[in-house]
Amino acid sequence: MRKTIIVSNRLPVKITEKDGEFSLQASEGGLATGLGSIYREGNNIWIGWPGQDIGDPKQQEKVMKQLKQMNLMPVYLTQEEINNFYEGFSNETLWPVFHYMAVYAHYEQTYWDAYEQVNRKFRDIILQVAEPGDIIWIHDYQLLLLPGMIRAEMPEISVGFFQHIPFPSYELFRLIPWRTEILEGMLGADLMGFHTFDDTRHFLNAASRLLPVTTTANVVSYNDRAIVVETFPMGIDYNKYASLGSDPEVLEQLQNLKENFQQDRLILSIDRLDYSKGILQRLQAFELLLQMHPEYIGKVVLYMIVVPSRDTVPQYKELRDEIDKQVGNINARFRTLSWHPVQYFYRSFPVEVLSALYNYADICLVTPMRDGMNLVSKEYVASRNNNDGVLILSEMAGASKELIDAIIVNPNNIGAITRAIVDALNMPLEEQERRMKQMRQVVSKFNINHWVKLFMTRLDEVNIMQQNMLARRVNQETAVLIRQQYKQSKRRIIFLDYDGTLVGFQPDIDQAAPDADLYHLLRELAAVPGSDVVMISGRKHETLGEWFGHLPLDLIAEHGAWQKTKEGEWYQLPGLTDKWKEEIIMMMEQCTDRTPGSFIEEKSYSLAWHYRKVESGLGELRANELMNTLRYYTVEKALQVLPGDKVIEVKNIEINKGKAALSWLHHKKYDFIMAMGDDVTDEDIFKALPAKAITIKVGSQVSAARYYLRSHHEVRHLLRTLKK
Repeated sequence: MRKTIIVSNRLPVKITEKDGEFSLQASEGGLATGLGSIYREGNNIWIGWPGQDIGDPKQQEKVMKQLKQMNLMPVYLTQEEINNFYEGFSNETLWPVFHYMAVYAHYEQTYWDAYEQVNRKFRDIILQVAEPGDIIWIHDYQLLLLPGMIRAEMPEISVGFFQHIPFPSYELFRLIPWRTEILEGMLGADLMGFHTFDDTRHFLNAASRLLPVTTTANVVSYNDRAIVVETFPMGIDYNKYASLGSDPEVLEQLQNLKENFQQDRLILSIDRLDYSKGILQRLQAFELLLQMHPEYIGKVVLYMIVVPSRDTVPQYKELRDEIDKQVGNINARFRTLSWHPVQYFYRSFPVEVLSALYNYADICLVTPMRDGMNLVSKEYVASRNNNDGVLILSEMAGASKELIDAIIVNPNNIGAITRAIVDALNMPLEEQERRMKQMRQVVSKFNINHWVKLFMTRLDEVNIMQQNMLARRVNQETAVLIRQQYKQSKRRIIFLDYDGTLVGFQPDIDQAAPDADLYHLLRELAAVPGSDVVMISGRKHETLGEWFGHLPLDLIAEHGAWQKTKEGEWYQLPGLTDKWKEEIIMMMEQCTDRTPGSFIEEKSYSLAWHYRKVESGLGELRANELMNTLRYYTVEKALQVLPGDKVIEVKNIEINKGKAALSWLHHKKYDFIMAMGDDVTDEDIFKALPAKAITIKVGSQVSAARYYLRSHHEVRHLLRTLKK
């Protein structure tokens, strides 16, 4: 029976030890809540580290039995693995780079070796339970290599991956020495999810710059697989936080807060101890508030909770000491006999206390320097059943893309945070309600269950899309059918594009001359009785004549402007003009002057601007600029603008590969028609040919063609085997 296997670094369980005995309790985290609907059902399972170093094999066995009853399966790690894989590579290499704090990153080979080793350990546990047809959903930055490792062992299995922290821009990501291995590991997934569109864009950019992949919109083609990269903003258990407000324990805590703070306005700040959270900047902004606005002294309290985290690590210990110092300074400077400006707690609190604080606080101050999502902001919004209160939110948190009715601030701008607090303290109730209602609608709709359902539905859709693409690829069975049709037919015609179809692309267009193997292949094809082979290319007619004029081939050059039968001479389409060139070439020259590595190719009735030698990114930028300019100028001049593979071509609209191919079909009756091409211009042929024709796109699955092949090597192989 098909099952879902969830994999994360930690299991959703708290393990406590007393007198050598371990007791287990399910944790209440947001992810655990959302995925509870999956892993607790049927034979589904959640695999992860239980969070304790359980060295005794007998104890491991006992804990494993207890976990099995909860549909959980442990991956036991040694203390050394925890130190190097989790504390080391995950938190001292990936965490700082992914949070734009690369100055804190350590690139240690021992950390990387442990990271690989632990990812393999997870793989081996998964392979013990995974079966064909299962779904595997992997979570977060500790397991970036795992999708690729599973794919290598089980090529057909469905794998989803979700990253819960930001994905950095290419400039930062490329600092990591093992960047290509990380990307290759991630691309083992079928569907990859990120919290924000920025993260999605950064991943696609890094993959296209560092790996030999092609990206179209949000689809990456890698190792003959299409991987979809999507944005799925994660939600919270909205109903839980909305209903906690009426819990007796929460009401009791709420009463305590009212008695303690009475007329004071409360600003709430809740974070884990981390340099990415912007805690120091928040304290500076609050200090500036009391300095600039003494009227708030004795009236406004910053209630700051910092949850302990890794405070043995030097950066974290320094951060904690600095927070202690700043809080002490503010309190020493501004407090009165009856009022403390900062109520600071360095510990965690039960959810009932947090709910009371969410319900009581006038303002929730969430200003991380960088955060994947930040669920505190959503928990605050979900708790505000009276639709009042103000959320101040960092633009660097993923949640800011959804909660647009919060007061959005730059966390580095201390003055802006201070002004935001003043605005929040003075915001009229009607304005608070208007903003909060909008945000509550968003948090209510895009809750954790919606997020899980959306991801799993999309994963199914991606798997169906992949199956359809596989069906279109020319595999062994398809090749046999094509060969049978070829063999049984009496009159055959084969249309072949040249660049990208019969030869690979070269940085210099003149280097792509035919080789001896291609000459031999074309001679053999043309020598088969009843067969016509037509070379149909955008190349200059002089070049095609020089390269193929001595072979028994029909030639169509410059997309159809020049044509030649195997016995005849070159002739050109009547009624064509090249008067338009002067104006267009000036535009292309302007673009060439600004783009090192680009060049212009002039043909009889077309102009091509090539940018295959231009730095990645710059070429695409200039190409888009040129396309926009050309479209404006060519719309009334009967010209067509064609974007190709690292080239933009402008030609007379009458010139069309599809029309040229059809004119060849008028001469004779063919019972076998085949066309192969890799470019936008070849789509005209695929659309023009009869439905029974065998049309094959090279290098891409997105096409009007019936089938596709991955490369010019596969094209040559198929042509070579036609006569077998």
